[in-house]
Amino acid sequence: MKTLSSEEREELLAILKKRFEKNMSRHEGLNWNDVQAKLDTNAEKLWSLNEMERTGGEPDVVGLENGEYMFYDCSAETPRDRRNACYDREALEARKEFKPANNALDMAAAMGIEILSEAEYRNLQKLGKFDTKTSSWVKTPADIRKLGGALFCDFRYGTVFLYHNGAQSYYAVRGFRGSLKV
Repeated sequence: MKTLSSEEREELLAILKKRFEKNMSRHEGLNWNDVQAKLDTNAEKLWSLNEMERTGGEPDVVGLENGEYMFYDCSAETPRDRRNACYDREALEARKEFKPANNALDMAAAMGIEILSEAEYRNLQKLGKFDTKTSSWVKTPADIRKLGGALFCDFRYGTVFLYHNGAQSYYAVRGFRGSLKV
């Protein structure tokens, strides 16, 4: 099981609490003490939140669903240390040259998180303006992926845009946002 040292744990909880209190509009009606109590009993989830934080995601609570707190990456732009990644392992292996170092789905799995779906991405955008200069891969339906494509979103001109690209493509300004249920 992946865990944090007590010092890392306390540092992360302080960051999460401060962000929670600063952005109450993201989680109206929720109480930090309840969130922390849930985190205290889920060491592996705390490790995943630390990975989200370490890679620039600035995770925050965005809701409560079926007794689980939903955390999304709430950094203004797609997390800095998760960019330059193609969509999945199949896409990475299909590249003949100029391969990126990694892919979004494997990175998310290694962190113990999921990449956002289009619906989750649109819900995130109701909480603020995200990805005004970057873009984020989103979960791609199997039929699109089977044909070699993958989906990504961004926020321009006051609107969330959903686009497609070859799954093997990667750009300095495209990464992925994650979600975690605790």
